[in-house]
Amino acid sequence: MTGRRVVAIGGGTGLPRLLTGLLAVGASSTAVVTVADDGGSSGWLRRAFGILPPGDIRNCLVALSEDPDGDLARVFQFRFAQGDGLAGHALGNLVIAALYEMTGSFSDAVSQAGKLLGARGDVLPSTLADVVLHAEDADGASIEGQALIACSPRIARVFLDPAEPPAYPPVLEAIAGADAVILSAGSLYTSLLPNFLVTGVLDAVRHSSAPVTYVCNVANARDETIGMDAADHVEALVAHGLECAVDRVLVHDTEAVPPPGGMDVAPVVCGAAERQRIEEMGLEVIAADLADPCDWRHHDPARLAAVLPEVIG
Repeated sequence: MTGRRVVAIGGGTGLPRLLTGLLAVGASSTAVVTVADDGGSSGWLRRAFGILPPGDIRNCLVALSEDPDGDLARVFQFRFAQGDGLAGHALGNLVIAALYEMTGSFSDAVSQAGKLLGARGDVLPSTLADVVLHAEDADGASIEGQALIACSPRIARVFLDPAEPPAYPPVLEAIAGADAVILSAGSLYTSLLPNFLVTGVLDAVRHSSAPVTYVCNVANARDETIGMDAADHVEALVAHGLECAVDRVLVHDTEAVPPPGGMDVAPVVCGAAERQRIEEMGLEVIAADLADPCDWRHHDPARLAAVLPEVIG
């Protein structure tokens, strides 16, 4: 297991948890991260400095850092609660923005931030293009911007403007050389799928000889997927061109381990019926207890690590 080259694709809160699990099993990880975020601190920095959104990338760098619980990692994750122009910003976002100003290159800024943190792996933006995420809902209404899409139920499809931006070349190189490719849990329409709207990424995954696994969310934490079960999530991947790209799906078994009472979560249901629907799409299903018992909205990195050897091979 040690040294297996794994490319993990996604964003949001799901990808850092997966990276933590991959480190625990000794994998050599490359994270491919969406740059469609336009809300919060990342959105403000995009508008103010013309920088790509640093937030998801920062979280991945911290997850891969030499000491994720150490002082430097905690400083990177510190978020200002007040202060004119500072409230809401994570300090690590500002560090990446400063490195961008110093180097003139977003990819160099990310690389330098990784060196500061002693990152044990690479974090790559899926594209260096300044993209805006768009969506259509089930009624055909248009929605513009990642932050608004995340709050909108019944999404039918997402697309980028400009359409088909070029992939960051190291992303395609990493996928071509991977021993395993994992599509990470995270917000389906706003964190995962935007990566496959970048020219070359979908084809690189399709043509990879490595096994490709989709880690399905354990909960629908945002309105964009409210009411969707695990098979619905897979059908959304298929609708966006991934029907021939994924080999297996890793799901939380809600039939064996239902959500605990008294917790305000909307689980991604996956029992026997949902597994059968996924298998009828030609995909293998691996079901396990994966939810974080302290925060049922997310995967538990240790529980992920327990099944990752089966996923990575």
